[in-house]
Amino acid sequence: MGVKAKKAMTKNLKKASAQFSAPKEKTLDFLPLEGGPARDLPKTEDRDNKATVLYIGRIPHGFYEDEMEAFFKQFGSIKRLRIARNRKTGKSKHFGFIEFESPEVAKIVEECMHNYLMYEHLLQVRSVPSERVHPKLWKGVTRRYKPLDRVQIERKHHDKVRAVERTLEQQQKLIEGIVKRDQKRRKRIEDAGIDYQCPEIVGCIQVAPKKIRFDTE
Repeated sequence: MGVKAKKAMTKNLKKASAQFSAPKEKTLDFLPLEGGPARDLPKTEDRDNKATVLYIGRIPHGFYEDEMEAFFKQFGSIKRLRIARNRKTGKSKHFGFIEFESPEVAKIVEECMHNYLMYEHLLQVRSVPSERVHPKLWKGVTRRYKPLDRVQIERKHHDKVRAVERTLEQQQKLIEGIVKRDQKRRKRIEDAGIDYQCPEIVGCIQVAPKKIRFDTE
């Protein structure tokens, strides 16, 4: 065997060994216990790190807009903040939303403040992905809540009730309308062929007192 043939043989042997040997740079993550070829674990995608809106639940009483803004400002600049409130009473629903300027700050706040004990309440802090933020979430966020003056509301209600004093003519007109509607209702019942005796309206119609004439002899 010549020199050229030996060199070609060694070259082919090296090529074959390189094909069957795994690359040194790549290390496989999973090796089955029962034997078989090693394989990589499926890589899971990370969550949306661009989320800047956080949901805050179980907000204790007294921890409102001003207190919340002053507390979370230590992490970074706040863009918007809103606490859900009852439209009628204005009381807090104990959950809200806060938006930071930076997504990194929002991630830090979520990691630090989730299950944070505050006034016997464990805060629930979760990031809200950008695609799940409702377009009306920040509606009216610039209008801060003003406590209702219950004394003023009751005073207006009391004055309104006292001011509504019907005259005799207004009361008579009101009763005539009630009687007219009752007659229409009776007629509809009779036209439908229903045998029903409607109760009479008693003691509602007021009659103006007649003038007493005194004849002088």
